[in-house]
Amino acid sequence: MLINEVEHTVGLSKKSIRFYEEHGLLSPKRNETNAYRVYDEEDVAKLKLIKFLRELGVSIKDLESLNDGTLTLEECMDERIKKITVEEEKFSKVKDMCTSIAQSHENFDNIDITKYFEDMNVLGKEGFTLRDVKKSKTKKIMGACLSTAVFGLLFILIPAVISYFQFTEAEKMPWIIYFILMAILMIPFVGMITNLIIRIKEINGGEEDEASKY
Repeated sequence: MLINEVEHTVGLSKKSIRFYEEHGLLSPKRNETNAYRVYDEEDVAKLKLIKFLRELGVSIKDLESLNDGTLTLEECMDERIKKITVEEEKFSKVKDMCTSIAQSHENFDNIDITKYFEDMNVLGKEGFTLRDVKKSKTKKIMGACLSTAVFGLLFILIPAVISYFQFTEAEKMPWIIYFILMAILMIPFVGMITNLIIRIKEINGGEEDEASKY
């Protein structure tokens, strides 16, 4: 099975799959003819397990330890339970703050946050936040499309100008030269569209920035 098929089967982007390979979590065989990676059923099962554990919040470091046998799955899950319990306690504190504010019947203009501010600062110093610190998938996709559109217009402008003179001027370049030139000038544009499609697939894949999840 090639990486395109694995990407579809497991639901991970090529970038994520290669990331796991770089960290020694996966070692697919190589096709002797073309050196392409070839994934077997064991590799696919491993990737499904990795994806499942990542959804449970297991770090790459812990996955590496699980893979080399220096950490057992039981130990890993016990550690996750401890961390989740701490997170639950933090969410409980935030819930209590929200309940207290709601019951105080204060409004935006005169609320006294002094009694909550210190507690929230402590939670912040512990790395806890309810804010979405990453851009949404929609914003990322829009950004990728916008940048592609800007550069795409620049690349289209040159063929458009050449085509204008080719069709309006009396003295024209040989048509075969014109078509060859157009084909060459369109290569970067096609490349940008291809990269945009790959980028959108990576964003929708959900783990395009694995290094930030250690």
